[in-house]
Amino acid sequence: MESNKVEDNILKKSRAGAARRIISKYAIVFALIGLVLILTIVSPSFLTGKNLLNVLTQSSIYGIMALGMTLIIISKGIDLAAGSTVALVGMVAASLAQTTLATTKVFPNMGELNVIVPVLAAILLGAAIGGINGSLIAYASLPAFIATLGMQTIVRGTALMYTQGKPISNFTDSFMFIGSRIGWLPVPVLIYAICIAATWILLGYTRFGKSVYAIGGNINAARVSGINVKRNIVLIYVYAGFLFGIASLVFAGRVGSVHPGAATGYELTAIASTTIGGTSHAGGIGTVWGAVIGALILGVLRNGLTLLGVQAYWQQVVEGIIIIVAVFIDMRKHAVKN
Repeated sequence: MESNKVEDNILKKSRAGAARRIISKYAIVFALIGLVLILTIVSPSFLTGKNLLNVLTQSSIYGIMALGMTLIIISKGIDLAAGSTVALVGMVAASLAQTTLATTKVFPNMGELNVIVPVLAAILLGAAIGGINGSLIAYASLPAFIATLGMQTIVRGTALMYTQGKPISNFTDSFMFIGSRIGWLPVPVLIYAICIAATWILLGYTRFGKSVYAIGGNINAARVSGINVKRNIVLIYVYAGFLFGIASLVFAGRVGSVHPGAATGYELTAIASTTIGGTSHAGGIGTVWGAVIGALILGVLRNGLTLLGVQAYWQQVVEGIIIIVAVFIDMRKHAVKN
């Protein structure tokens, strides 16, 4: 009898432990489902096909940015220049995508260019800014916080100088297609899906992806194991900048205008998305799908609060609280493991 009781207790503890692990692993998914259910009850217009597509479209810009930020934070870095990068890169791409009839052309004597020109310009400039960030961190040994904070100011100032603070608008139809729809499917959502797939493969199935985790987990052990740490840090920021460039194209295509103050605070939303999704600021932990769900939670929350008539500045307060809570939980988990 005693042995049976012991076996029953062991079985109960094993089941309880398994349940706790499942809850811990999928807590972010349960949180998203719970949020959707609550908003569906309080706002019947929330759970409609049109509104859900709207949530996905709105989430696509900072969702793409969150993918790049995920690699950076996994490697134990940070990028505070992401929003400024989107603004500058978006303005450069937009200036190359203006129609000949635009009233305030940045380049008055330039005709309409093929859409591939502004697209390539955005991708290359975004990657270049990321490369500068990575080089300052890897080769100049600057802390990521300081390097990217300085670049944030430099890039934002450059965006202001580019057009003397004036917005850029009047784009070609082919460029505006980036922010349009193919039938019922928004093009930004399609671009976002491609970025998710590419980042998931890169992070989970390549040597570079394994290096990202190794650098964030223990940079000295990564160096000893033969990983070229400095080169990989630069590549991490280059890839993130590449994604920020894509995000700038989606931004310009959706809004139809870009100004020097665009995307202010977007870096915080990207950081919040990946942090909520379980990417650890202690380094070495994080997933693409976590970042995607984190971005969805913020997108759903913003959309729901808007439908309920909550003012925008209260939404920022709520987002700030969520960031603090997510980082606090991450720190507690890390402390327990240590």
